Amino acid sequence: MATKIRLQRHGRKGKPFFHIVIADSRAKRDGSYIERIGTYNPVTNPAVIDLDIDRAVYWLQVGAEPTNTARNILSYKGALMKKHLLGGVAKGAFSEEEAEKRFNAWLEERTSAVESKKEGLAKAKQDAKATALEAEKKKSDARIAAEQEAIEAEAAEAAEVEATEEAQAPEAEASSEETATEE
Repeated sequence: MATKIRLQRHGRKGKPFFHIVIADSRAKRDGSYIERIGTYNPVTNPAVIDLDIDRAVYWLQVGAEPTNTARNILSYKGALMKKHLLGGVAKGAFSEEEAEKRFNAWLEERTSAVESKKEGLAKAKQDAKATALEAEKKKSDARIAAEQEAIEAEAAEAAEVEATEEAQAPEAEASSEETATEE
């Protein structure tokens, strides 16, 4: 029986969630499977992958062929690296302890890279939020300054109107006195 390591789609429309399964190559994509070895959630950033590496390596060793996406996932999580190292052990290139040591070093390096990406994304999100807050504050300050200028201009215009009325008031009194004396 030809077996494949492939993804089985679950989740709703637009929000995919995949099970990583071992299935007969003739079975439907979402049909029956032999064993489920993990999950893959591509919606989050970075994607969340939960994989039983030992079972994946076992199935790779007995001849299961991964699909392209499954191969990328297995490579990302280190299953292909572990299979490669176990091949070296079988050939006698190094001991099993050395292979485990190399795999753990590789896994630690990969984990630190993922953590740095998560931290970078969180920092970028905080920076974007701070930038948006700063822009909003500038916009608010500009609006308050414009309102203040409008109030000052209105007050100056009112004072100007008042001054012209006061200047016209003595003239009006003088002209009313002149008209009263002429009569």
